[in-house]
Amino acid sequence: MRHATDKEIALLEELISKANIDISPDWKDNLLVSNLSDEGMGSLSLYPSGVACKKRKFGSQVSDCLFKDIDGVAVIASLYLDEEGDLYELDIWKTDFGTLEEISEDFQDV
Repeated sequence: MRHATDKEIALLEELISKANIDISPDWKDNLLVSNLSDEGMGSLSLYPSGVACKKRKFGSQVSDCLFKDIDGVAVIASLYLDEEGDLYELDIWKTDFGTLEEISEDFQDV
């Protein structure tokens, strides 16, 4: 596990702002992430403070957005919560199934 990068945090902030969820304002202070094996698309398991050791299950998708990778290929990012409403996963899908080069700072609605 590791701390999220600034670009990962910016993407999560966008997705959280679009979601209708109640989340602690300091959610990013102790957030840890781990890369999912998705052939380099950039998806992450999310571990807010206090949940790293818990067994968790998928709950729901709460938001998504679209951005373009630096090569111009569309990327869809989705935010998932676990059954208890905690951050669970950031799913990133590059529409050509390629490796994500960079998370953009220009997000659009899907």
